[in-house]
Amino acid sequence: MWADGADATTAITPRSEASANVPLALLLRGYAYDGLACLFGIRSSSGFRPLAEGRGFPNDASPGVRGEFAACGGPGYVHGTTWLTCADLNAADWQATHASGTRSHASAAGVHSDWGQVWNVMRALSDLHGAQNVRLVVWFH
Repeated sequence: MWADGADATTAITPRSEASANVPLALLLRGYAYDGLACLFGIRSSSGFRPLAEGRGFPNDASPGVRGEFAACGGPGYVHGTTWLTCADLNAADWQATHASGTRSHASAAGVHSDWGQVWNVMRALSDLHGAQNVRLVVWFH
C-alpha cells in the first residue's frame, strides 16, 4: 500500500465476536508520511511525538488480523507493529505540534488530512461497538 519501501499492512477491527477487518488501503489517500510519523513513529524525522508507537501486536487480535500478520512473516519480517483505538483518537491532543512548533498532529493526521476517512470509519464503528473496541492495527515491511 505504501511505495518506496514503506509498505504497510493494516486493518481496522471492531473487537467483538463478530469482528471484521477493513483494509486501510480502501480508505487512505496518498502516502501520508507525516501521518505515519505523527501516529506511529515511522519515518519520524519530523519531530512528532507519536500517538501510538511501539505497542506491539495485540494479544487479542482477531483471527483475520493474525492471519494477515502471519502472511507478512510476523515479527521477524516486519517492524513498527502497533495499534491505536478509537478511544486513543478521542483522547489525543490534536493541537500538539512537532519539534519546530509549526505543524500540528491535526494537520499531519487529523480529520482533514489523508487520514480523515480512516477516522470517520473508526468513529462510525465505535458508535456501534464502543471506542475501546475499535482498533487500527499496523505493521510495516
